[in-house]
Amino acid sequence: MRAGYCGSVDECCYRFCCYRFDAELVEKVVAKLKRGKAAGLDGLTSEHLQHSHSLLPVVLAKLFNLMMQLGNVPPQFGESYTVPIIKNNYNMYSKSITVDDFRGISISPVVSKVFEHCILERYGKFFYNE
Repeated sequence: MRAGYCGSVDECCYRFCCYRFDAELVEKVVAKLKRGKAAGLDGLTSEHLQHSHSLLPVVLAKLFNLMMQLGNVPPQFGESYTVPIIKNNYNMYSKSITVDDFRGISISPVVSKVFEHCILERYGKFFYNE
């Protein structure tokens, strides 16, 4: 009856240690972030993370593992703002500008982007496209 029992999360996760986030993964994801992008509502850009102290990936890995363990993501990770960008096919001499001549891009916090990329790196094989 107790063959599948786990007393604590650490006991349960020893079998799944290859799916935990580590500092190397976070560091690789941060290094791959595109530079020169707009800052999110928190005011941070990818350059802030790329030029930060070398302990930041360790701290972020611990934070991401805690979030996965608790099954809770901070609501600030979902906050973003939309910026209207004019479409490429716009000719300013042919007509007046309408709403249809713009597309929106969403600017989200860079730490949430790192978290998303870490999830895709670790768990991507469990997702599928239809």
